[in-house]
Amino acid sequence: MTTKYLRNGMVLLLVCVVAGTALAQRGPGRGPGRGRGGQGPGQGQAHDRDHQDFRFLLTNHQKIKRTVQELPNGVKTLTESNDPQVAAKIQEHVYWMKERIEKKQPIRMRDPLFAELFKHADQIKMAYEKTANGVRVTETSDNPYVAQLIKAHAKTVSGFVERGFPEAMKNHPVPVLKQTTQAEKSEYINPVIKQSGKVMPLPDPA
Repeated sequence: MTTKYLRNGMVLLLVCVVAGTALAQRGPGRGPGRGRGGQGPGQGQAHDRDHQDFRFLLTNHQKIKRTVQELPNGVKTLTESNDPQVAAKIQEHVYWMKERIEKKQPIRMRDPLFAELFKHADQIKMAYEKTANGVRVTETSDNPYVAQLIKAHAKTVSGFVERGFPEAMKNHPVPVLKQTTQAEKSEYINPVIKQSGKVMPLPDPA
């Protein structure tokens, strides 16, 4: 009888260890429900947790350093903190925001800029890598309009970092894509060379 109990106990212990390992490999948890990708109870809790993360980062905005490099089709950003707790929260926040972009789970929809950005989520490419003190993100799009949205969003996030809650209380406008004028097109086709005048195409020889 004792041997039987010992054997059953060892089996139960093994199951617990395997289950614990599997859960640990799934990344940050978000409570019950189907998690970030589903539409079950976990989705509401995910929204609440994102809101809490956002408030934490706004509260500690003075501990955050951020740089933005604009690209022709998007941005590269570096967001870090010398405070380990803040740095970890930055990494977690970026992880889940990437999930929201990829699974089209919008947040902050009362802000026109964020609503428009998530409307085009399927045209956004987002990659990130953790650094010792935060995270480096590359966000791009092949669509020029969406690239403008990405740049506007990056500037808005920098505003959050700089000013905290007062900036977060604002709504942010959707950028207007600059159209190339006919004069600009002509200047591109027939450029002006300093001290040489405008370059004009010559007619084909007869």
